[in-house]
Amino acid sequence: MSSKASSLSSRVRARISQALPDVESLVVGAVGLAQSGSRTEARFWEARLAQALGRLLDGGHAGAVLAALDRINQMDGTAYGALLEALEHAAEEVRIPASALRGQAAGSEPAEPLYGLMVSAPIVAWTRFSIPARVLPAPVAAELSRIWQEEVLAPGVKFQMQSWLYSLDQLPHDFSDMRKLTRRMATATANGSTLRADFRSMPEAPEMLADARFLLGSVVASGDQPIFRWQLPGEEQRSRQDCLDAWNTRIRPLIEPLLPGCGFESLLPDAYHANLRESDRLVRVWGVKAAVNYLVHSLDIEPTRIRASVASCGNTQVDEYRIGFSLGDSDDVVQGVVWPLLGPESDADDPSPVQQIRRTLQEVGVNDIRVWNSLMEPEFCEDCASPFYPNRSGELVHVQMPEEAESVSTQFH
Repeated sequence: MSSKASSLSSRVRARISQALPDVESLVVGAVGLAQSGSRTEARFWEARLAQALGRLLDGGHAGAVLAALDRINQMDGTAYGALLEALEHAAEEVRIPASALRGQAAGSEPAEPLYGLMVSAPIVAWTRFSIPARVLPAPVAAELSRIWQEEVLAPGVKFQMQSWLYSLDQLPHDFSDMRKLTRRMATATANGSTLRADFRSMPEAPEMLADARFLLGSVVASGDQPIFRWQLPGEEQRSRQDCLDAWNTRIRPLIEPLLPGCGFESLLPDAYHANLRESDRLVRVWGVKAAVNYLVHSLDIEPTRIRASVASCGNTQVDEYRIGFSLGDSDDVVQGVVWPLLGPESDADDPSPVQQIRRTLQEVGVNDIRVWNSLMEPEFCEDCASPFYPNRSGELVHVQMPEEAESVSTQFH
């Protein structure tokens, strides 16, 4: 073995060894939080986890966090959920130190600690063409920010919105990177300055039949200050539904020109990770509907000609369902959709994922639905990395659109 290889192995072993106490601490904290018998005890474990996660994420040690998640997932599902929730919270909320505030005297602290929260406003869109991810024109961005403040946020909080309509691929994938972005946005918001982002370096958004786009913002408030209008007391309080209705009514004329050729549905602006899950749930439904709509218009057929095959996929447990669409008696799959399971979802739910899939297909006129109950290993194409989907014989195969559809669109195959 070369000295370089030996040195590398030593460094790797040292990092793993150094991370073990952090991993153990996170596991103990998550189990303690999951098993706590009182709110007082829960606050203790929450504070302990928040301190450890903040230190690890700020130091770029996300590997220890992921190792703890992996270990605890094999031990205790409830504790896994508690650790994941704490991790999301650590990535989307930061305390803003006095040293980061302009005009704050050296060594002094604000009367009330300030916190920054990353918030998002998801827009789930579907189309037969393309869903843009793009810069927002300055007047549109200013108006959207004003509506967000007037219809959703509590009076008195500080707020800043980024002037970009993000795809998921353009947002940080790493919890450490998300926490860094949260801190940068919150610090700028607290100081009344604008966070400058290099939108020119944004990766291109993949073309999909249905996908989410996100407005991204930062809210800064003291620890005991209401953030949203549904937190306000007495007659000032508005329900979440009232806020959503007002938000939808006012932003639709602004969003429609930004998403030409798209249908869309807006979700209530809220904390970043909560809205990530809600948008994922909605994208699943519209992904199925958009796939059927694409086949109907591209091939000029009725939905009743489309047959759906549903297969559960995963290595040791169901991680996702894959839906393959065929025409008539053909065994070819002309379109496919992945329906991922989110969080603790399982077949024990009511309705179950398969029941949700069946109901969604029936809503768009597809009634010939075949479900394969055996767990299949998720397979992908070695050349293009696209998923394989079940055909009428229960085999996972590559999507092959009919030749007559190629002249209509080749964007989604």
